[in-house]
Amino acid sequence: MLSKSVMDCLNLITVDDFKVLNRIPRVMKVPGVISEFEDIPAAAAGGMLPPISVERRIIVSNQLPIRSYRDSSTNKWCFELDNDSLYLQLKDGFPPNTEVYYVGTLKAEIELKDQEDISQLLFDKFRCLPVFLNIDLHNKFYHGFCKHYLWPLFHYMLPLSPIHSARFDRSQWQAYVMANKLFADKVVEVLNPDEDSVWIHDYHLMVLPTFLRKRYHRVKLGFFLHSPFPSSEIYRTIPVREEILKGFLNCDLIGFHTFDYARHFLSCCSRMLGLNYESKRGYLGLDYYGRTVSIKILPAGIHMGQLESLLDMDSTAKLVKELKEKFEGKIVLVGVDDLDIFKGLSLKFLAMWKLLEEHESLRGKLVLVQIANPARSEGRDVQEVLTETNQIIEKINQLYSKPGYEPIVFINGPVSTQEKAAYYAISECCVVNAIRDGMNLVSYKYTVCRQGSSVLDKVLEVDEKSNARKSVLIVSEFVGCSPSLSGAIRVNPWDVDDVANAIYRGITMREAEKQLRHEKHFKYISSHNIAYWARSFDQDLERACREHYLKRYWGVGLGLGFRIVALGPNFRKLAMDPIVNAYNSTNSRLILLDYDGTMMPQSSIDQAPSHEVISVLNCLCSDPKNVVFIVSGRGKDPLSKWFSPCEKLGISAEHGFFTRWTRDSEWETSSMVMDSDWKRIAEPVMNLYTETTDGSYIEHKESALVWHHGEADAHFGSSQAKELLDHLENVLANEPVVVKRGQHIVEVKPQGVSKGIVVQNLISKMRSRGKSPDFLLCIGDDRSDEDMFESIANQAEDPSVPAIAQVFACTVGQKPSMAKYYLDDTSEVIKLLQSVAIASSVSKFELAD
Repeated sequence: MLSKSVMDCLNLITVDDFKVLNRIPRVMKVPGVISEFEDIPAAAAGGMLPPISVERRIIVSNQLPIRSYRDSSTNKWCFELDNDSLYLQLKDGFPPNTEVYYVGTLKAEIELKDQEDISQLLFDKFRCLPVFLNIDLHNKFYHGFCKHYLWPLFHYMLPLSPIHSARFDRSQWQAYVMANKLFADKVVEVLNPDEDSVWIHDYHLMVLPTFLRKRYHRVKLGFFLHSPFPSSEIYRTIPVREEILKGFLNCDLIGFHTFDYARHFLSCCSRMLGLNYESKRGYLGLDYYGRTVSIKILPAGIHMGQLESLLDMDSTAKLVKELKEKFEGKIVLVGVDDLDIFKGLSLKFLAMWKLLEEHESLRGKLVLVQIANPARSEGRDVQEVLTETNQIIEKINQLYSKPGYEPIVFINGPVSTQEKAAYYAISECCVVNAIRDGMNLVSYKYTVCRQGSSVLDKVLEVDEKSNARKSVLIVSEFVGCSPSLSGAIRVNPWDVDDVANAIYRGITMREAEKQLRHEKHFKYISSHNIAYWARSFDQDLERACREHYLKRYWGVGLGLGFRIVALGPNFRKLAMDPIVNAYNSTNSRLILLDYDGTMMPQSSIDQAPSHEVISVLNCLCSDPKNVVFIVSGRGKDPLSKWFSPCEKLGISAEHGFFTRWTRDSEWETSSMVMDSDWKRIAEPVMNLYTETTDGSYIEHKESALVWHHGEADAHFGSSQAKELLDHLENVLANEPVVVKRGQHIVEVKPQGVSKGIVVQNLISKMRSRGKSPDFLLCIGDDRSDEDMFESIANQAEDPSVPAIAQVFACTVGQKPSMAKYYLDDTSEVIKLLQSVAIASSVSKFELAD
């Protein structure tokens, strides 16, 4: 077992080093001779290549795709694959010969003494690794935090009252975290972190990525959320909201069924973590500490082959025939829903009531067959749904029933897949009326069953030549499948009249239109099946992880706040000893320091420099070998006031438009002398956006205008900044100015003015005075500071100018940068400068002595 310190060192090595490491032998069998891997067969040692490693995927979900039951005669546990499980069906989308491992819990309660044997049995027979949770932990994790807190909240139900949904319980959250950790331990048992891909599913395991990323920085992690992701107004009510978000962001790829769900997630990242997303060649991505976390939007599909095989069975045809005879002369509607508060069952029945009330001709003809799947959890809400639906059904059936006719046929499951398929096949219309649902594949299955098969065609008397296959879908606009079914009649489930009218429109629709809508749906569903979905996600995960070994990774943060920082191969943290040694060995030094975010935290209300900052600057300036400059975007007046105690400090204000070398010297203006006519164009535009964006304001500088939106709503402010940037670029296209976005700002400034030009000018003047710098320290944090770093890099590559012996370009914060070094925050910047200042004091003391 490698120690943590050794593993940290391994995280710094290059790609080529990793290739060598993959060939490190495991054991020394003969003194002085190191053997090759033990698992390479003897034939390989004789010159044959070792066998090609098999690709592996690890699917992690709350429950394994396994059915469990006890043998009645032996009382022993028996297990079989659940072919209806989506997680089992994913393997159809993976490359051929891929080994798929499954991690999850069993629906059965296995005694402690049997767990080890059953684990071995499931692994050997099904490649399944069961996670065993004791009853108390399981109840708090699944029934408590997942089903009674998270699930309602993700479906937009706030816990305003404990009567309707559970409020946040710290002990249940702790159980959730513990369960996720146990899942991580089980994944680690089978994981080869350099080769395997891990695909985590749904809201039960949202902090699992953090545990896996903490152990293996380069593991390929994908996550797919099968439920809705709520808007930020809902999500922000979760007390542990940031821990969950950071769990998502420890993945390489995050998948959602719809853009709405992805948009809500991205909005939460923006509002709570200050992260903005970008679209690059069609792919959405979040930059998170140097890593790009990819976002995928693709609704899940169904297993076409399995359903079509079921439709080809004679037993299915027999069921269909029986149902066809039972409902002869009737117009059958079908609904299949879980028994929960979000499926809109009572609203669907009220719409049926409204329809029968308004259309007397439908009484005795129209039948709604409603199949209710068993509830996935227990609680008062489930019983309330059942009680309410039974009461409404009873009233409707009392009003409109006749001998041999009931308007609503309610089947309280479980109902087999085969029986559901039979009901789908004989139904003219399918009604999916959920008030909020993640995806809901009922519409897809209904459409495939209405397409039928050669066996069903005979029963249903379908003429293949006329292609008389038809179906009608009534789909709630709050269901994940709705955007992908463009031929469906979309409804607002809360509007009972709207749903009733939609059903009437569906059953009275022309046959030709029913066929066209059906063909459109079937074409999409058959091409976007479960294999397509899995293959697309798998390929995007591989793409998202393509650069894993081109970067170095550092683990940062404790507990669930852990994340990794991805750095370029030559990007290093600026250490004290090397810079102090370089400082002591040089005689002409240039020190360039940004102010906001570098010497002073961005969050500080009082932006004036502290006594500590003034003291360290004065100490550095007192060394005659040093030229020290503050290079800032701020105006010259506040900088002059703040740094008046620093007599020998140079200041370059407004990105270098104004420069002075000491407190008592005159301000020098940029050689780009120009009029300010452009301000008369830019200022009215900025005023317009200021008036419409609460919290924004305009900063007037002598050389520039800056629109600030740091105190505005994060999402709206960012959106307005993009619009303002585009607007200003259009109206100022013929003016000699540059429009740029910075951190919470949009700035218009003259062309030819930048911090990069400041660096060039200062170095040039020092050389003209016979003090060519042999030491350069430049520290900044913002986009404008990247101009300084780029200018320094260009100087180093220019053979026509003398090289600077010691160069330290450093950014604040671990992020992609043109600088070669970084420091974590402003406190580290001050500590570094203090160390340099102490070295300067020692140097002066030695000279005086």
